[in-house]
Amino acid sequence: MSIYAISDLHLSFNTNKPMNIFGDNWDNHEEKIRENWLEKVKEEDTILLPGDFSWGMTFEGAKPDFEYINKLPGKKIMLKGNHDYWWGTLNKINEFLKTNNFKNINILYNNSYLVENRIICGTRGWTIMDNDEENEKIYKRELLRLEMSLNDGINKYGEDRDIIVCMHYPPTNENLMEKSEFIQIMKKYNVKNCIYGHLHGESQKEAIEGNVSGIQMKLVSCDYTDFKPILL
Repeated sequence: MSIYAISDLHLSFNTNKPMNIFGDNWDNHEEKIRENWLEKVKEEDTILLPGDFSWGMTFEGAKPDFEYINKLPGKKIMLKGNHDYWWGTLNKINEFLKTNNFKNINILYNNSYLVENRIICGTRGWTIMDNDEENEKIYKRELLRLEMSLNDGINKYGEDRDIIVCMHYPPTNENLMEKSEFIQIMKKYNVKNCIYGHLHGESQKEAIEGNVSGIQMKLVSCDYTDFKPILL
């Protein structure tokens, strides 16, 4: 059994939101994802989806996108992205999943999961270098959500397991690196791996990958991975 990750699927089966503004490689990207997924992922595997799953504005609007992902093999753990406007309370999301018999989709939101003896934690994150008061409020809340998720994982599963943190926004940038508060929280909890998405096209040149203060960083936006799930 393996753990994979792929982010920013930006599915839009119920709306018209073409992603090829970021490049021709996005043409027919849903089929590329499906083919690569089926080639790699088995039913017993787990795949992490850190944000921007669907362009749907409501649960009903996103339903065809959930049907698409539900038919693919593996257990999915899904995190909120900045474009997941369909997102609601955890109770409402779980009710939607249960009502539609989407049995292999789980939500990462102030909680954690144990997969292959590894703790899966995370939060959406937020833009780091913005001093606007409202953005600062959201940013601070995301720091709290990350720590809440990490505490949940350690309290439930113990301190002697490896932790994978999932974020949608990059947790740091080239100006901050280990000084980022997200990185500092991960260091506090001895996190060794962090995946994130959000970056597309030219912005992927800003991606921070590799070792940052002992944390292995990996960008898993689907256009960055050539629409292939990445083995963790």
